[in-house]
Amino acid sequence: MNNDLLQQKFSHSLDEDLITEISSKGILKTFKKDDIIIDIDQTLNFIPLLLTGDIKIIREDRDGNELLIYFLEAGETCTMSLTCCLGTTKSKIRAVAEKDSSLVMIPVQNMQTWFHNNESWRNFILQSYQIRFDEMLQAIDSLAFMKMDERLYKYLKNMAMVDESKTISIKHQEIAEDLNTSRVVVSRLLKKLENESKIKLGRNKIEVV
Repeated sequence: MNNDLLQQKFSHSLDEDLITEISSKGILKTFKKDDIIIDIDQTLNFIPLLLTGDIKIIREDRDGNELLIYFLEAGETCTMSLTCCLGTTKSKIRAVAEKDSSLVMIPVQNMQTWFHNNESWRNFILQSYQIRFDEMLQAIDSLAFMKMDERLYKYLKNMAMVDESKTISIKHQEIAEDLNTSRVVVSRLLKKLENESKIKLGRNKIEVV
């Protein structure tokens, strides 16, 4: 594996020797938009490092309803998969490619060895836990304290930040699935946000003003 991209995305958090080792022992995989990367109840023997693209992490209830927990961006890892690997439990989340993405899969035995032997890796993992914990608290706060229109607007702003563009290409049904509500509710609230001059609606496109 060429480690130029690894250097570009992870040199700020991982030392050069470790990046070289990841380059030799990691497995490069690519996924298309909407591909499932990790599924619920899957046994994990690797953790992903995201090189390019974006991934959304989703929880699912017993009835199959989904709820978006957080997004992963390039240069990050999924701490939910770390927890499963360390505890040898099955995945409790679904990771779906938000756009075409490439990842390095780190075998669990290497991840555990590096955690004990490499300070930069240990700090990277602990910081990742803190970031994801903060994001999950924000998700809980949104569910508990925010109205649906506020949750929707926050979701759209996060999507714009992840896509690095004010214009988001997305269908109302996709938003409804991520927010665990109905398409009718989403369409009504989008119109409300447009009337408040917070967004502009187009055909399968939304511009965050």
